[in-house]
Amino acid sequence: MSETQNSYGLSPFGEERKSTRAIKMSDMEFVHSLKEFIEAEKKYLQCPEEGADERRYIIYRSAFNKVIGRATAYKKLLMAIKSEYDSSIRELERREDEVRAPAETLMLLKQSLMTCQKRANQLRDRISFFQTQTERLQEEIQSMESSKEQSTWMAGLTVAESEDLQALDRHLKDLETQKAALLDTKTQCVPQEVRTRLDAELQTTEHHRDRLSSENKQLKLLEEDEDDGACGVAPSRTESKLRRDYLDRFVQLFDSARYEDAALHAARSPRGILRNLDTMEMFTGVDGPPGSAPPPHLFFWALLVTMAAGDELSAPLSLQGVRCSLEHGNTQLVVHAVTQNKLTLSEELGDVLTEHAQKNPDVADVCLPLATSVYEACGTDKKAALCMCRSGLIHSAAELMWHSATPDDCMWVLCRSPSLSLLQLLTAAPQGRAAIWPVGGACTALLANPQHQQLVLQLLDGFISQGREVLKNMILEDAGSSVDVWNDVASFCSKLKREDLSQVVRSILLDQSGTAVRSPDLQGARLMEHVFM
Repeated sequence: MSETQNSYGLSPFGEERKSTRAIKMSDMEFVHSLKEFIEAEKKYLQCPEEGADERRYIIYRSAFNKVIGRATAYKKLLMAIKSEYDSSIRELERREDEVRAPAETLMLLKQSLMTCQKRANQLRDRISFFQTQTERLQEEIQSMESSKEQSTWMAGLTVAESEDLQALDRHLKDLETQKAALLDTKTQCVPQEVRTRLDAELQTTEHHRDRLSSENKQLKLLEEDEDDGACGVAPSRTESKLRRDYLDRFVQLFDSARYEDAALHAARSPRGILRNLDTMEMFTGVDGPPGSAPPPHLFFWALLVTMAAGDELSAPLSLQGVRCSLEHGNTQLVVHAVTQNKLTLSEELGDVLTEHAQKNPDVADVCLPLATSVYEACGTDKKAALCMCRSGLIHSAAELMWHSATPDDCMWVLCRSPSLSLLQLLTAAPQGRAAIWPVGGACTALLANPQHQQLVLQLLDGFISQGREVLKNMILEDAGSSVDVWNDVASFCSKLKREDLSQVVRSILLDQSGTAVRSPDLQGARLMEHVFM
């Protein structure tokens, strides 16, 4: 949609204009370029000359988007036409989902309504209990006030009893009993402000219940309309008018730069006619007012907050929304979207998170774990292991690679995140398991790359530093590498001017000429013979 900007050579406020002839020439050039675009796309996509084909629909939809982007006065009309056309194309394939979605929403609304009704009944019972307690206390107060009218020296006692110590003791005990009873009753009462707050909550709940009832009726009507549509009944004129009015309202909000309202309006569009990548491109092609959030970010946020539980954005919308949020530094929205399962996870999405982490180290501790979870969900274990390595989780990466990695995967990870610790873990043979990557094969593959030769030399030096017998046992137990492989390792060491390593490897090979070499199988019974030079 960004192509509409200054397409006629006008300034944003229309202060500079070209002649009528220049405008016509510009339109002719646009039409000519549009035809060239259509023909080139048909040829590239191998679109058939005749008959219905989805590729031709995609090409002309893109061309129509360019026309809408260039139009000014007829933008609303063209958008309405395009929306109706797209709705007709997608109606058959979406009909089943559209029938199911209102049914699920209706079920959720029914459950919410039942919860509200149950809460309202509980609040009514509490209010009734408080009213009963209040009435009883008022009766006791009136009784106490009436007793003051008696001619007594002390409340509840006659003059004679007021002078009798035993009567006073009995009266004191009665008062203490009453006090305890009153304190016990007081614990069951609430202040007046609490009651006022509960009344307000009750009214709010009742309003919410009424609104849910109204929405429930509307959903029932919509479901009936969709049932009619499933039976072959075309959409009613009322529905088409409501859809046009909805699109007109969106265009009005969008053209007046009320992008937040336009985003929410589009996200709540009936049957999701505006919840698509074309609408995202419209928001991408404009700039918001100074100090406000970017329009595409607002649309992505609106899509997330208006989604029903269990729904996911499409893969293209998920990818575009995450890109936009990361570009504008809103990683928290991406964290919420991924952790709440509101996105369609894909390998491309993990690549976007990984690339952003590399370009912005300050958010790498947030983006790399997100990318790891995305890759694991997609089954791309080697990229998940690479993210773990870049996060410093070397042992976790090795453990993940133990389950499905191949030597090529090990090479791929090490080339992008060189690490001696990871190489040692991948070439080690834990008890009961064979090594993921035979030591000889790993050394040969890495020595062939000048950037990783020092890594291999450090690995071999580490073995020798523990004693010659350690390197000897490691070579003998390396069942996945032949003698020729280790000869190649010795030759590489010699070329790198590490004659000490080369001589040690060759001497071990010569010392073992003609002997059986131990194999690391679980039973310890299988023997393999190496033919040494």
